[in-house]
Amino acid sequence: MTVPFSQACENNKRPILAHLQNVFKAGSTVLEIGSRTAQHGTFFAEMMPSIRWQPTDIAENMPILVEALAECKLTNVAPPVMLDVTMNPWPLDAMVTNAFDGVFSANTLHIMPASAVEFFFAGVGKALAANGRLCVYGPFKYNGEFTTQSNADFDASLREKYPLSGLRDFEWVDTLARAQGLSLVSDFAMPANNQMLVWQRGC
Repeated sequence: MTVPFSQACENNKRPILAHLQNVFKAGSTVLEIGSRTAQHGTFFAEMMPSIRWQPTDIAENMPILVEALAECKLTNVAPPVMLDVTMNPWPLDAMVTNAFDGVFSANTLHIMPASAVEFFFAGVGKALAANGRLCVYGPFKYNGEFTTQSNADFDASLREKYPLSGLRDFEWVDTLARAQGLSLVSDFAMPANNQMLVWQRGC
């Protein structure tokens, strides 16, 4: 199998890393939701060797993720796990003790249906340890409005192909996060009209 290459991941991995180095503390165990090509996870794990990275993806993307990690020699990258956010409970051993110090997900919330976004936050609420942080990267609407015309065009093209997909309202996802005891600590403007949202439990 030829593993797909994501140019978007290649373009945004360094700007994301610049923030993650301040978001996740040394020694953290981080759950990535939607790893797919593993370009983010392996890069972040290499650049932050004290952080243990847990890649996951849905069943249909697991062959790609497994192949992408086949040659990975990084000892701080755990074997990939199949995770669909709508599963209850999530199939992760650490869920028992809420042992994840961090959760990271990039460009996923606008792909999954709104109902799955609700499951996403409910699962994160169970997965995160005390003082744990959730970091979500991607495009969002604010006060029901697109921040740029290109984001509006992207939303329209996305909904044409996948009617249940679409850019999410920041206020809605923040409400879902707060329902899980998470408070927004940062909202970073990122390249290509994206945002990085960071929530923390217990702050």
